[in-house]
Amino acid sequence: MLFKSVFARYMVAFMMIILLSFLILALIITSLVQNYSSDQKQQELEHVAITTKTYLETEYEEGGFSSFAEYIRDNPDAVQRSLAAITRYSHDMFTVVTNSLGLVIAHDDSAPVDMNSATIPPSVLKKIPKNGNLMSESDLMGSFSGKYFVYAQQIQSDDGTVIGYLFTCQTSEAAENLIETMIKMIVLACIWVMCAAIIASYFISERTVRPLRNLSRAAKSFAAGQLDVRIEVRGNDEIAELCMAFNNMASSLSTLEDTRRTFLANVSHDLRTPMTTIAGYIDNILAGTIPPEKHEYYLNIIATEVRRLSRLVASLLDISRIQAGERKFTMAPFDVCELSRQVLISFEQRIDQKRLDVSFECDEDRMMVIGDRDAIHQILYNICDNGVKFSKEGGAYRINLREMNKKVYISVYNEGQGIPANDLPHIFDRFYKSDKSRGLDKSGVGLGMYIAKTIIDAHGETISVSSKQGEYCEFTFTLKKDTTIISKK
Repeated sequence: MLFKSVFARYMVAFMMIILLSFLILALIITSLVQNYSSDQKQQELEHVAITTKTYLETEYEEGGFSSFAEYIRDNPDAVQRSLAAITRYSHDMFTVVTNSLGLVIAHDDSAPVDMNSATIPPSVLKKIPKNGNLMSESDLMGSFSGKYFVYAQQIQSDDGTVIGYLFTCQTSEAAENLIETMIKMIVLACIWVMCAAIIASYFISERTVRPLRNLSRAAKSFAAGQLDVRIEVRGNDEIAELCMAFNNMASSLSTLEDTRRTFLANVSHDLRTPMTTIAGYIDNILAGTIPPEKHEYYLNIIATEVRRLSRLVASLLDISRIQAGERKFTMAPFDVCELSRQVLISFEQRIDQKRLDVSFECDEDRMMVIGDRDAIHQILYNICDNGVKFSKEGGAYRINLREMNKKVYISVYNEGQGIPANDLPHIFDRFYKSDKSRGLDKSGVGLGMYIAKTIIDAHGETISVSSKQGEYCEFTFTLKKDTTIISKK
C-alpha cells in the first residue's frame, strides 16, 4: 500500500540514489587511500630496507666472519643499535633479520615479542625477489602476527650467495584508522545529506503531489456530476498547466452540458408542439368538429407541421452521421452562381412578405467551384433561411459572390436583428441558439450552423460571421475555384 503512493515511490527512489552514491563514493575514496598508503609505505620501507641491507652486507664482509649467523652472534649490540637507529624515525616500524633458512636471528626492540626464535617458512622465502618487494598478507601466510606492510629483501655475500633475509615491517593501523575515520565521516555526511534531502524532498514532492490529489478528487467529483468543480492554479509550471487544462476542460464540458440540456428542451418542444397540433386537427376532422369546407385549410397546417418535423428529424440524422463519420462528400465541379440563384428564388414568397431590398452580385455569370453540390446547397439554404428570418421589414438583403486568389467567396448579408457580441464565438457550436427566447427562431434547434461548419471543414475551406446587434449580420464561406476549364484553354 505504501509504495502505491507517488510520494512514497519518489522518496524511496531518492533515498536509494543517495545511498548508492555515497556507497560508490566510499569505495572510491577507500581504494584511493589504500593505494596511496601502499605506495607511500613501499617507498618508505624500500628506503629503510636498502639502507639496512647495505649496512649489514658491508659489516659482514669487512669483519671477515665465516658465516652471517656468526656475525650477528658476535656483534649483537652493534647490530641492535644499527637496526634501531635506522628505524627510530618511525615509531611503528621495526626490522627483522633471518638466516638463509628463515630463522630469526636479530630484530630491533620495536619488533613484537613473538619474533624471538621465529621461523619464516621456505614457501615465503622463495617468493622474495633479489631486489626486494612489498609483500602482501597472502604471501606472508601469517608469518607476522597482526597487519603490517612488509618489505622483504635478500641479504647476499660478495659472490651473490643468499646468506639471510631482511624484513622491514610497518604496521598498517595508521592507514586503517585513516580509512575508518573517512568512512565514519562519509556515513555522517550521508546521514546529514539524507536528512536534508528528506526534508527538501518532502516539501518539493508534496507541492507536486498536492495538485495531483486535487485533480484526482476533482475528477471524481466531476464523474459524479458536479460540473462546477474547479482547481486552484498556482505557479506556471507543468502541474499548473495541467490544472489549467483541467479547468478549461471542465468549463467546456459544463458549457456542453448546458447546451445539451437546452437542446433536449428545444427538441422536446419542437417535437411536442407540431405533434400536438397534428393530433388535435386530425382528431377534430375525424370527429366532424371541423366542417368539410375547412378541411383543406387545416390539412395545409398539418402538412406544414409535418414538414417541420421532417426537417428536425433530418437535422438530427445528419448530425448523427457527421459524428459517426458516415457522411461522405462527392467533390465535383458545379456552378455556384446558378446554385445561389436557385436558393434565392426558393425564398421569393417570404422575401416579398417582408418587402426586402434584395441584390444579387456575382463577378461572372458562371463561377465553377469544386465541392459537394448537395452539401453546399444545404449550407447556402440554411444561411439564406436565417437571413430572411432575422431580417427587418424592408431591410437590405444581399448575396455576393466574388473571386480572389483562386477561391470563390460567398456572402449572405441582411439588415435586422443581428447577433450579440457574446454569442458570436459560439455560433458554430453544436446545439447553440442565439435566439434563446424563440422569438423569431421557433423551428431551429441550433444544429444548422454546426452542420455548415462541419461541411466546410470537410471541404478544407473556411466559414465566418460578422455582425452588429440590431443592425446587420453577414455569413461568408469559401470554396475552391475549378481551374480545369482554364487549363484546357
